[in-house]
Amino acid sequence: MAKRNPNGEGTIYRRKDGRYEGAGYVLMPDGTYKRRRVYGRTWEEARRKLTEMLAKSDQGIPAADTTESLGTYLTYWLEHIVSHKVRPSTVYSYSKCVNAYIIPRLGKKKLARLTAKDVRLFLDWARQACQCCAQKRDAARQAATRRCCAATPKRCCERRLSPRMVQYLHAVLRNALQHAVREELVQRNVAKLVQVQTPRYRVGRGLSVAEAKMLLGDVRDDRLSAAYVLALYLGLRRGELLGLHWSDVDLDGGSLEIRTALQRVNGELTLTAPKTRRSERPVPLPVVCVDALRRHHARQAEERQEAGEQWREAGLVFTTRRGTPIEPRNLNRHFYPIRERLGLGVRFHDLRHTCVTLLLGLGIPPHIVRDIVGHSALEVTMNIYAHADMTEKRAALDQLGSLLADDK
Repeated sequence: MAKRNPNGEGTIYRRKDGRYEGAGYVLMPDGTYKRRRVYGRTWEEARRKLTEMLAKSDQGIPAADTTESLGTYLTYWLEHIVSHKVRPSTVYSYSKCVNAYIIPRLGKKKLARLTAKDVRLFLDWARQACQCCAQKRDAARQAATRRCCAATPKRCCERRLSPRMVQYLHAVLRNALQHAVREELVQRNVAKLVQVQTPRYRVGRGLSVAEAKMLLGDVRDDRLSAAYVLALYLGLRRGELLGLHWSDVDLDGGSLEIRTALQRVNGELTLTAPKTRRSERPVPLPVVCVDALRRHHARQAEERQEAGEQWREAGLVFTTRRGTPIEPRNLNRHFYPIRERLGLGVRFHDLRHTCVTLLLGLGIPPHIVRDIVGHSALEVTMNIYAHADMTEKRAALDQLGSLLADDK
């Protein structure tokens, strides 16, 4: 005869298959109570599981909702959580990861039943699968330009995701599941149980003092000369340069305020908040920057007069010849012929890197450098940018050699 539990402690009975089943009413995430079941090979095992489940409910910890799918939850997370916490560009990149990769592969999985194995297999697929074939990107192309999965015969282009993108997918899923833990929809974050190898990042070498002087001399008469001056002297990011307004610049007081950044988000140029909280910062202007901005302001006034009615006033410091915002990629394209002409193997972003390394090389305290360029943490300044060049390394080793040399 099956044993009976007291009222409110649930019931346990033996099933036809020989196992024992425990059932009781527990708190759910929406505040209601539902009858949930546990199973065990023995009566004692079923009792322990039932007691644990009821104890958590008594403590106000809701049971996981086994009916909600991961896809449904991720849609809710993007709409109600992510969109209110991060920049539009981040919302866009999160949405792309979720809708293009995670939901098609894991969306039908039940949120409460997602396992570390499911996450690991998903990341293995993302790492190995040709995304052109997986997402059938060629299907939307015209017949004359189709290749890979849509070609006849099929010719796979083997276009796989980069290690950085795989890591990013893992980070997005991990962040989403961590919020599910906070809302007590699941008991643990299974994505945290899966390790992803950190990709090696290419850190730009920056310019030497001689190269930086050569660049400034070459662009002195260029219409965007001031952009290169601010990038080298202040370490401004590309988006911060293009999102800078004249109203945030005080030439008489010798300072500017970083408040916005220009980015292309979902196909549109958008003014957004800077990258991090520390990126919103006041920056003092050295005399060379003030002079460059004054020359740029005069040149922009001439362009406004030449454009006439075609001028579209945006209040931005750096604009096209008609006053409209500059496409961020066009600033890179503007830099390409300059670096080729001067033989500089760097990116535009490496001008920011140059600013940091030269400031640190002058002995400026790292926390001051961090505040000038708007790094989120001191570790970023030191771990990524604070590296010695070959001259410094050689001088250090020469000193060691002198110390250890035999006295004669």
